Amino acid sequence: MTTSKRSRSSNDAIYLTLRSAIVDHRLRPGARLPEDTLGQTFGVSRTSIRKVLQQLAMDRLVTLRPNRGAEVSRPTIKEATDVFAARRLIECGCIPQIVERITDADIASLRELVGLERDARRDGDQSQAIRYSAEFHVRLIAVADNELTHAFIGQLTSLSSLVVAVYGSPRSVGCDCGEHDELLQLLESGQTEKADYWMDRHLREIEASLDFADQEDEQPDFAALFGDSTEAS
Repeated sequence: MTTSKRSRSSNDAIYLTLRSAIVDHRLRPGARLPEDTLGQTFGVSRTSIRKVLQQLAMDRLVTLRPNRGAEVSRPTIKEATDVFAARRLIECGCIPQIVERITDADIASLRELVGLERDARRDGDQSQAIRYSAEFHVRLIAVADNELTHAFIGQLTSLSSLVVAVYGSPRSVGCDCGEHDELLQLLESGQTEKADYWMDRHLREIEASLDFADQEDEQPDFAALFGDSTEAS
């Protein structure tokens, strides 16, 4: 492998590690992301970290501020409501295609995710539960077989996680596993209108559970979070 390919692979691994930490709330909105500290943590140059942060900024997960550096994005109230409005448009709009295309294998795969999320919640592993909940929605949209909408929902579910990290209550962290089972039953039986209504109601209930009040910033311990990471080594 050439030096440039190794560098790109290392940057990709760091990107995925940081993105995962943001999405599952180990890195909180407003947390500063110093290039030098992250470079030391991952054992790479500040230039490599800068490229990763720029990529995360393109995903709207990180905000780059002149003379202040990077920090985990903190969505405004307007951005929060926009995220859920966009999700309703896309996820409800994809229901007819999902009903038409969904297979027994898709149902089994999605039910497995519901089970994993339920187990994570039972074990008190909130980070994993958040991850499985988001993956459920992303994998469901993949059934519609539209690469653009799949990519949009991947970004929107990540932004939803940021919104919940800032404004969420215990009710709004992730989704209720039983409700997901109910949706799968509707899709499996071809009840398009009821599945569409379910998705719209589900997303509105999560949005309604948000509390639009400021939360105190926390500065993360990068060594504790990523000290054992081997992806970038």
